[in-house]
Amino acid sequence: METTTREASHRARLAPYVEPHLARRRDGLKHPVHDFLFTYYSFSPAKLTTWQPGWPDSGTPEQLTRLRPLIRGIRTLLVATMSRPAHTGCFGLHEWAMVHGTDSTRHDWPLRLGGVGTDEVVESHRIACSHFDAYRFFTPTAVGLNTLSPGRDDRAAYEQPGCLHATMDLYGKVAVRLVPMIPSELVADAFELAWDIRILDMRASPYDLSDLGYSPVKIETPEGKREYVDAQRAFMERGAPIRQRLISECERLLAAAEPE
Repeated sequence: METTTREASHRARLAPYVEPHLARRRDGLKHPVHDFLFTYYSFSPAKLTTWQPGWPDSGTPEQLTRLRPLIRGIRTLLVATMSRPAHTGCFGLHEWAMVHGTDSTRHDWPLRLGGVGTDEVVESHRIACSHFDAYRFFTPTAVGLNTLSPGRDDRAAYEQPGCLHATMDLYGKVAVRLVPMIPSELVADAFELAWDIRILDMRASPYDLSDLGYSPVKIETPEGKREYVDAQRAFMERGAPIRQRLISECERLLAAAEPE
């Protein structure tokens, strides 16, 4: 495929995600589901839609040398995550633990079960969140309810392939940090996967998003738990080849960065 065709295809592929976000931003509007990938992760819409062919046609040797420790760390984390058995019993309770015991919420949307009902769900379940960047937002009353204590510097000891946030991070914490040295098509694959996961993440959250057209995944019920786990496993399977491709890109870049 010619460069101009790949570039045009990349922009057209991402336009349905990027253009509505930019329109909302111009109008001062917020979307609790669709804004996340643009606001939580440090990668602008302009960077996302800029096509890069990948190493060695984009990026410089100096850049590659400078980023070698980062690339090595990313590869270590990805390999460790792939090697660990998947855990699919979290049921998205991290979002519930972020509002436990408090009258404030992270989004300006009502809680589907109210404050008391939300707290009861949290307290009646075993919480086993392995993802630090979710765990760090737990309320003080929920921190002690988690059976794990993931930290900022020990991700490789906790991350596992069933975690939806670890799979979302294939975009926001891995692929975007390797730009411009990996092909933009891979970045877009990771982005679209993260986009779909975010929708499940919020459908399974305690928020009532029915006005936005999102039916809840009622993880407080047996039926909701089964629905969540089925989707979680599907995302895990979809994420596995993307994670492997990112590992391969890291290995290719590390080989290229080795001094002669």
